[in-house]
Amino acid sequence: MEIMSEIICRGISMGVSEVELSRLKEQILAEADLTRELSDEEIYLLIEKNVEEYSHIHMITLKEREILEKTLFNAMRKFDAIQELLEDPAVTEIMVNGAEHIFYEKEGRLTEANSHFSSKQKLNDVIQQMVGNNNRMVNEASPIVDTRLPDGSRVNIVLEPVAIDGSAISIRKFPQHPILMEDLIRIGSLTDEAAVFLELLVKSGYNIFVSGGTGSGKTTFLNALSQYIPREERIITIEDSAELQLVDKPNLVRLETRNANTEGVTPITIRDLIRTALRMRPERIIVGECRGAEALDMLQAMNTGHDGSLSTGHANSCKDMLSRMETMVLMGMELPLPAIRSQIASGIDILVHLGRLRDKSRKVLNIAEIDGIENGEIRLHELFSFVEEKGDGQKVCGKLVQIGHLLHWEKFYRAGFSEEELGGTDGLSKLSL
Repeated sequence: MEIMSEIICRGISMGVSEVELSRLKEQILAEADLTRELSDEEIYLLIEKNVEEYSHIHMITLKEREILEKTLFNAMRKFDAIQELLEDPAVTEIMVNGAEHIFYEKEGRLTEANSHFSSKQKLNDVIQQMVGNNNRMVNEASPIVDTRLPDGSRVNIVLEPVAIDGSAISIRKFPQHPILMEDLIRIGSLTDEAAVFLELLVKSGYNIFVSGGTGSGKTTFLNALSQYIPREERIITIEDSAELQLVDKPNLVRLETRNANTEGVTPITIRDLIRTALRMRPERIIVGECRGAEALDMLQAMNTGHDGSLSTGHANSCKDMLSRMETMVLMGMELPLPAIRSQIASGIDILVHLGRLRDKSRKVLNIAEIDGIENGEIRLHELFSFVEEKGDGQKVCGKLVQIGHLLHWEKFYRAGFSEEELGGTDGLSKLSL
């Protein structure tokens, strides 16, 4: 990646400047048959032909020639300066702050890339390519859009002049293969005991809400939880941009929101999709994230027989998530606070809070049960809590420790579990009545 970045940014190593790169692209396009859509293979053959001619004149090495060919292909058919970052499996986020500045996150650390876009126009071309691939539209009239890349990566775009220093792109990459609960246990995000407990909660139809800050791993954890949903159940997922990767779920319907545009296309919101989902005979409804008024619709779904529903939201703790939930419900309807709290307490059974610690690791910090209302306040009963141990100061040491016992077992019994089965399950010996 560094060699290619040098070629793109400074034109060193083999003396290929941005002007020469641009001239090569123009020459390739001049030779292309633009009366029809060319395949990637045809474009690459034209690139190889022109680079071969260029290499005879400028005496570049075979390695430099391969890099130049890939650079040209990325510029013409891929996403140009960020393509190498998109192909790097270790990169988890990419941030473009105008044509000149590209940052990426790798192993939890933010770094500025050596590469950049050759011009604002090239950056805008890449943006239009991104949104066009997913039937979205972004322009001066509608300068903000959420979309996704073919590999499922989530993309947020803000065009200038709304983004003052140049159009901004934020890309959240997801692994090609979904991260399962076993993977989270292996990297220390939670313990075997907590995972077994959560597995029984999901199978028994408890409504679970996952909270956490930005980048804490909420979507990844939600995806891992969904692996415990029985294969035969009908699941409907609802997201702004489809990110969830549910494995081995044949009766699955994936719904995605749609933005309005200048051509009069009607927007489809999360609220619209939740209401529609209720008419689609769902057994489980999974809402990728609640950010506003849709929290009311999600709670109503949880309170009308759709047990086992899952969702996520931004918050700093389980308690803060309840306060945010109240605010989000008020965005959708003016209701008395006691009525809102009653809806939350009866709809959500379990809160799971995730955090990103100072060593950049992501862990489950709390698992709490909602235990009704007392003196007008929603009462939280903590079940598991992350306890930090003394370490070397660099790496956070500790584990998720059980500190309480589940109080409400009704859904366990309705799901067909007996007290003996629960007490005999590995990791649940302490959870018996």
